[in-house]
Amino acid sequence: MSGPAIEVVDSPAAGAALAAERIARALQDAVRARGRADWATSGGSTPVGIYQHLSAPPLVDAIPWAGVHVWWGDDRYVPRDHPASNVKAFDDIMLAASADEEGTAGTNGGRAIPLENLHPFLSGEAIGAERGAASVAAALSDELRAAPLDQVDGWPVFDLIIVGVGADGHVLSVFPGSAALDSDQLALAIPAPTHIQPHLERVTLNPAVLGVAREVLVAAFGADKAPVLANVLGPERDPRRWPAQLAARDGATWILDTSSAAQLDR
Repeated sequence: MSGPAIEVVDSPAAGAALAAERIARALQDAVRARGRADWATSGGSTPVGIYQHLSAPPLVDAIPWAGVHVWWGDDRYVPRDHPASNVKAFDDIMLAASADEEGTAGTNGGRAIPLENLHPFLSGEAIGAERGAASVAAALSDELRAAPLDQVDGWPVFDLIIVGVGADGHVLSVFPGSAALDSDQLALAIPAPTHIQPHLERVTLNPAVLGVAREVLVAAFGADKAPVLANVLGPERDPRRWPAQLAARDGATWILDTSSAAQLDR
């Protein structure tokens, strides 16, 4: 196993710019090769800078948005407009505030992302109907199974998955020792973690999707990430302790800044 390619840049801003370029290229390549791109994006603060680059020239003009389908690797069990929602940053930056009569959201100076190409976990709808997080995970699983994605060993193949790394080594909403590591469900409800903020119930894709995706991109910036990255990218292999190691696979790309990479063994 050769492991992931690790690229270290000077700052989080430079990392966001590089990640956006890689995402744009992956989406272009997928649409060119298969007529559509299926991208599972992330949440938290990291995607904000990336979205800002993707929503502005030159990248916004280079991406064939009509063929891009956006999924989320995980989310908190909250409505889409909740501050803790992983979808909110995408909506705020990549989409305009309202949809037009043609069913598209005006984005990035007049370009359009078809609303039917967005596939979030529908937690808000489930909360309103007094259904649980497990129903949200089941609905997303059904939607993914019905989508025209290739499969490997029964798992859907995303063209691109972008993830971050939690301070405890979690990836997606798969925490150390999570039952998701042994599950055959495509998407799962995850109890609210007590050891890490926010203490909210989650929904997540099975981490097995990281192993079959065409491209995996990990973005982790800032000095607070340095200790966990030293473990995740260190010599000891224990994905139950550090689930983010599942994204440290051959062919993956990890984009770090000098602060987050400070404790790596060069």
